[in-house]
Amino acid sequence: MISVHRATPDDATTVHGLMRGLADHQHQGSALTVTPGKLKELLSQAEVGYLIAERDGRAIGYVSWLERTSFWSGEDYLHLDDLYVAAGERGDRVGERLMHAIAAVAAGRVIRWEVAEANVGAQRFYERIGATLITKKIGRWRP
Repeated sequence: MISVHRATPDDATTVHGLMRGLADHQHQGSALTVTPGKLKELLSQAEVGYLIAERDGRAIGYVSWLERTSFWSGEDYLHLDDLYVAAGERGDRVGERLMHAIAAVAAGRVIRWEVAEANVGAQRFYERIGATLITKKIGRWRP
């Protein structure tokens, strides 16, 4: 049986393991530099959200977000940071369950996110659940 629950600071080690799974899946293992200790701090912040999907008590996926306000609309929205389902669990609607769970948290607010152009599978998934994908370039700058 699959269950979804909100992560707490006590889940920091589990969260880190799931994030490691995503980083390895994307061949970006060296980019994951956050520690479980830092995640414990982050998970205690009100604007940080994280849901964990479990099957029989074993973590199999997650969705994470930040609560933000749009200067253009003046409305609050959720910025989805990551959606990840472990390789052996894909195709069993775990991602869809996580997206419905974050939708419940959003309570009518917009949910926004980015998806890599090369991640065609994720794009198909998002379109299947009814999301609109808008082409945009994302800038990064570390002065």
